[in-house]
Amino acid sequence: MTNQRAKLREDAKFRVLRLLQDNPEMSQRELSRAVGISTGGIHYVLSALLDKGLIKLSNFTAAEDKRRYAYVLTCKGIAEKAHLTRAFLARKKAEYEALRAEIEAVQQEIASDEAREGRY
Repeated sequence: MTNQRAKLREDAKFRVLRLLQDNPEMSQRELSRAVGISTGGIHYVLSALLDKGLIKLSNFTAAEDKRRYAYVLTCKGIAEKAHLTRAFLARKKAEYEALRAEIEAVQQEIASDEAREGRY
């Protein structure tokens, strides 16, 4: 269970860094919708990324509301995103291969069942 939770946290961190690299002025609410976790969860992720020095706050100059911030990836954040991207891709490829093998096994099972039904 802890391993699954760690994967979910890593995926959330990866997705947030990926979104912020392309669009640093996203609000916490927008990030929440895009990542699929609560606004409170996004706040937690952003706070952790700030604490680790992976992102920094910058004023969002084009916003009418000057309290809005842009979340800018630091050099350390860009390096961490690259590491997370490699890990994410490896994990998703492994999941894909496992799913593909399961689909093939089910298809063979169906074909076998249909062949037996045809004999009776």
